[in-house]
Amino acid sequence: MENITSLNSPHIERVKALIGSRGKKNRELENTFVAEGIQVVREALSSKMAEGLAVKKVYVTEDGLKRLSADIGAEALSKFEIIEVSDQVMNAMADSESPQGILALCSTKSLKMSDLWQINPKRIAFFWQIQDPGNAGTVIRTADACGFDAVILSTESVDIFNPKTVRATVGSLWHIPVIADVKIEEFIEQARSNNLELYALTGNGSQQFNADFVGKIKEKPSAWIFGNEARGLPDLTSDLNTVAIPMKGFAESLNVASAAAIVLHSVGLSL
Repeated sequence: MENITSLNSPHIERVKALIGSRGKKNRELENTFVAEGIQVVREALSSKMAEGLAVKKVYVTEDGLKRLSADIGAEALSKFEIIEVSDQVMNAMADSESPQGILALCSTKSLKMSDLWQINPKRIAFFWQIQDPGNAGTVIRTADACGFDAVILSTESVDIFNPKTVRATVGSLWHIPVIADVKIEEFIEQARSNNLELYALTGNGSQQFNADFVGKIKEKPSAWIFGNEARGLPDLTSDLNTVAIPMKGFAESLNVASAAAIVLHSVGLSL
């Protein structure tokens, strides 16, 4: 096993290039992104998705190697390229403030809309121009937990391979298909042609999202559209179902991740 202790190692430079200010461009050029932390890397190494995001190599400290071996087993771990690094090297590589001693380089396999319809999805969550990395990771994790079949992010959304987004998914990026850079008009057209009922979440929706509403729609395959954190949704076709989450207090609106958690939980568990 290779062991890196020098802070001048090119391995550090490569990892930092993938998470730095030009990270998105470098990730696209190399088709590689960084996954960090015990939970995220564990799920990456044990992913059962047919079209998963393959692990290229894993960097671990001595303590990180012990934790990872205990979690997935030494035999399973032996199938991957493992590079042991010192604590100082890991600190130089990592994006998080408190590194856990485990970091992996993974391939950025991108799924397309055509891939989605092959799995005959019953529940899809679509997010229009979601900007915050933490929110993006959280909604992916929530959709996974609630049994949704896929998450779609529109054009001009945050990069799903942003290190903060990857960490916020806590491994769900390897459980559920995530498709990025999809125009909202294209998504609506394809969802309808595949017999999904469409619902857009807005503050002034014509229907209230409550138990009676969920009871009426639970048997139908459906797609749920959520807007940007600050601007909501763009102007959409007038025949689209609009739904509002009722609020009893004085808050003007809900954070997109909070709104998604309410809706996805009720809808996902209604099947």
